[in-house]
Amino acid sequence: MPIYEYECSKCGKITEAWQGFSDPPLSRCEVCGGPVKKIISQNTFHLKGSGWYVTDYASKSSGRSSTKQEQKEKTKPDKGTSDSVKAAKKEE
Repeated sequence: MPIYEYECSKCGKITEAWQGFSDPPLSRCEVCGGPVKKIISQNTFHLKGSGWYVTDYASKSSGRSSTKQEQKEKTKPDKGTSDSVKAAKKEE
């Protein structure tokens, strides 16, 4: 059942009430008997973890980091570079 908040127009007290969707709204303050109105409050519903489109179903090539294989290839020394380094050492 959802929790609704009501604010008293007379004393300003905020009251929480567990009510079903079909229950009638509160009309009077419990403290002073003044009229109350339903207010919109922040919810405490947070979505965390994986299981979302962006992390699980989006195209792998759209803005994502390179794959492990691509990263390994980037870190391998270039054969041409190592040969030129060896040749430079021989000339010294």
